[in-house]
Amino acid sequence: MATLYQNKGHWLLTVQHQGKRLTRSLRTKDKKVAKQLKPYIESQLILELTGLKKRTSVVPFPDLAAKFLKANTKRSKNTQKLYKYILRSYINDNSLPTNPNTRAIFIRTINACWNWGLKQGLIDKANKLEGDTRGEPRQRVYTSDELDLLFNQITDEDFNSFVRFAYYTGARSGEIRRISRATVFSNYMIVDGKSGRRIVRLASQARKILDQNPQWDYTVNYVQLTWSRNRNRLGLKDARMHDLRRTFGYNLIKQGRPIYEVSKLLGHSSVTTTERHYAPLMATDIEEFKL
Repeated sequence: MATLYQNKGHWLLTVQHQGKRLTRSLRTKDKKVAKQLKPYIESQLILELTGLKKRTSVVPFPDLAAKFLKANTKRSKNTQKLYKYILRSYINDNSLPTNPNTRAIFIRTINACWNWGLKQGLIDKANKLEGDTRGEPRQRVYTSDELDLLFNQITDEDFNSFVRFAYYTGARSGEIRRISRATVFSNYMIVDGKSGRRIVRLASQARKILDQNPQWDYTVNYVQLTWSRNRNRLGLKDARMHDLRRTFGYNLIKQGRPIYEVSKLLGHSSVTTTERHYAPLMATDIEEFKL
């Protein structure tokens, strides 16, 4: 008989067989996660109770996560920082975010850690979490009026340049917070992207901004707080900095640019990624047709 119960916020599983009992912590405070883990842990405990399997020295997930973070030196700084934040948050809170997109990123990262541990022989069972690992593509783009509002009503000249540059390049905020002369060339620049170093194409509008501001160094807090203040002041609803990047790609596709070109400009790993993000947006722009 298997019983799932909670003690001091954490979920545990106890299994009884022929007068013997084993209990194992599921290392989570999330009931849904505990239910997902239950069949895997229960089968292990039954095997141990019946003598069919001796308990192996299993690496606890916090230790596994620490090893996982140290193991791969080829990850970009941004990816490593994201992995570290997700794994530490999950270990400390033992729960998953409620936002579907953020939750999908958490599940994807946690499962990657489990898979790595299995491949390295550190664990004999990957207790992967079930659920959506892709999330729902965000569809917020700025209208021309909203772009004009941002470009003309952000009075902080430095941040105004940053916002316009983000739109004219389609680059991620993390890729352009720090710009130095050494990485900027005539019509492109090299940045540390989500999956490593990549080239960002500099159109004339972006190049003009850099000619006036050849280098800058903004912190994450500065960008987030300044954006939040201006967004609220201008009355822009559900507006994020990253939406500038989406609007960049959306407007290029509307101009007739091949999706392959747009994919390369955005630094996507494949055209499939670009299609997944932009197909729902473009469906609304299809002209009237008859069958």
